[in-house]
Amino acid sequence: QVQLVESGGGLVQAGGSLRLSCAASGRTLRSYAMGWFRQAPGKEREFVAAVSWSGGSTYYADSVKGRFTIFRDHAKNTVYLQMNSLKPEDTAIYYCAARPGVIDTTTPYNHIQYWGQGTQVTVSS
Repeated sequence: QVQLVESGGGLVQAGGSLRLSCAASGRTLRSYAMGWFRQAPGKEREFVAAVSWSGGSTYYADSVKGRFTIFRDHAKNTVYLQMNSLKPEDTAIYYCAARPGVIDTTTPYNHIQYWGQGTQVTVSS
């Protein structure tokens, strides 16, 4: 089993920044891709960003491209999501995700093997 614990959410004004962290523990995550999805009230969970096991490949939803950056630190078993130029429409619960192989812009949320508990991000206008 893999446990994913997110942190770093909060309330920020539009144009501000936040960094989310997701610490993984449990079995080895070798060959696991990791990523972030988000879910706003009344909407389906949607892909935000993902990074390959090696860290060499990254994927972003069009809505966050150029504003968000995903990266992972193998030594700390942690993946990060740096969010800049935040907009009110970024308001959602953000979930960390892990899956063997690949997570990219086409990965359905029901294909994810492990989820974190979620962290709330609220952007005020």
